[in-house]
Amino acid sequence: TGYSREEAYNQPLVANFIAPGFRDSVQEVLDKALKGIETANYELEFHTKSKETRFLLVNASTRRDVDNNIVGVVGVAQDVTEATKHDRAVAAAAAMANELRQLVDTANAPIFGIDLNGLVNEWNDKTAEITGYSKDEAMGKPLVSKFIVKKLKKSVQGVLDNALKGKETSNYELEFRTKSNEIRYLLVNATTRRDPENNVVGVVGVA
Repeated sequence: TGYSREEAYNQPLVANFIAPGFRDSVQEVLDKALKGIETANYELEFHTKSKETRFLLVNASTRRDVDNNIVGVVGVAQDVTEATKHDRAVAAAAAMANELRQLVDTANAPIFGIDLNGLVNEWNDKTAEITGYSKDEAMGKPLVSKFIVKKLKKSVQGVLDNALKGKETSNYELEFRTKSNEIRYLLVNATTRRDPENNVVGVVGVA
């Protein structure tokens, strides 16, 4: 906590050292322990002297004298600060990923993608709208052979192959054949898609 024993002794534990949002619940746990009702594995937030927060997992045990009279409470704690920060970071990342997923799906621009084998693994609402193919109909299908007009298949495949090698292309024009056999002209940026270890895992086209 950063507080010495001398600084902490005889100070009110809850008021001085517990984060405001936890004070009522911690006080309740302590009050119960002072009545002999012990609590295991409750989490509290300690405020350190340097105004940081430490997350502790605590067992509150009733303290008794030799005649078995209750004289206080002892807390035995495990510092779970790093694990808690990690869990919260994971939760935040998951929320951000979900938000990004919604942005991609509802973007007012066609966004589609392929994996290393050229199979569709991204197909947002706008792409479905302009091609007539739903996401379910497109996912897992070979992008070039299924959706690109014959005369452009070779050049589009070249652009995708380059992107799979990390060589991205901006503003190339391709022609999508729609489900109703019409042609849609798209101006596309092909961006290499990478995993957290920076390995190429596919291509995303924003059109």
